[in-house]
Amino acid sequence: MKVLLLKDVKGTGKAGEVKEVSDGYGKNFLIGKGLALLATNEVLNKHKAQMRKEAEKEAAEIEEAKEIAKKLDSQKFTIKHKIGANGHLIGSVTNKEVSEVLKEQADIDLDKKHITLNSKVKTVGIFEADCKLGHGIYGTAKIDVIAE
Repeated sequence: MKVLLLKDVKGTGKAGEVKEVSDGYGKNFLIGKGLALLATNEVLNKHKAQMRKEAEKEAAEIEEAKEIAKKLDSQKFTIKHKIGANGHLIGSVTNKEVSEVLKEQADIDLDKKHITLNSKVKTVGIFEADCKLGHGIYGTAKIDVIAE
């Protein structure tokens, strides 16, 4: 009996594979527990169509991430921060502030967890923030910290 595995099954195969298994194992265990479907032409065609949709979606996400990376690399973002008497910032610039500035100034919606500041930003100047955009694509935002 041929089955299309829906989930990884130890000792049998990985999700998406078509495997030849014994009738009892296929019907009673794999299909019974929802781990596989009987590999008919209809089921296989649906699976192929779904895989194509996922590949197209992933390609679109990669293209969007590349565009955001270009936008990040080409622009400079400005953060206004309060300055103390000694010329240092009161507090420091955080990932959350960088995320908010990216949203305001370039309409880039990026979670603060995906932003890494290369060093602690406690003075006025230009700093870089690495932004993880997904699918192995990274962008670098130049942040100009000025006195408020």
